[in-house]
Order: sequence, then structure tokens, then C-alpha cells
Amino acid sequence: MSKMKVKLDENMAQTHVEFLQQTGYNADRVTDEGLSGADDDTVWAQVCAEERFFITLDLDFSDVRRFPPGTHPGILLLR
Repeated sequence: MSKMKVKLDENMAQTHVEFLQQTGYNADRVTDEGLSGADDDTVWAQVCAEERFFITLDLDFSDVRRFPPGTHPGILLLR
């Protein structure tokens, strides 16, 4: 059984990645790929290329017109 793939935005801490990894997720962070400070489109392209579920605090990712449900592995916007 494969592990669920998750990518955390740069606004999430490394400890969040470590927690997810310890609980069995294949998790990494935007900063792991040198994308710190990259625009949303660049980050999103990487998330989709890796087919990862995305966790972020960035409200820009809440726009369902720009990120329609069912067209990607998922977005969790934390507030």
C-alpha cells in the first residue's frame, strides 16, 4: 500500500512535515525544492506534477474557480 503524498506550503513548519512523516505520510515542504518565495502558480505546478495533497495557510488557494475541486489531489486550507 502506498503512502498518501502531501506537500506543505512554506507557511507550514518543518515540524508539521516531520509529524506527518512519523504518522506514515509521504510528506515534504515547498522549501525542500527551493521554491521558497515562489509565486502561487509555480508552487501549484509543482504540487500537481507530484500529484500531492496540498496543505497551506494561503487564502489564495481557497478560490474554487481557480482550483476547481476534482481537478487535483486536494487542498487543505488551514485557518
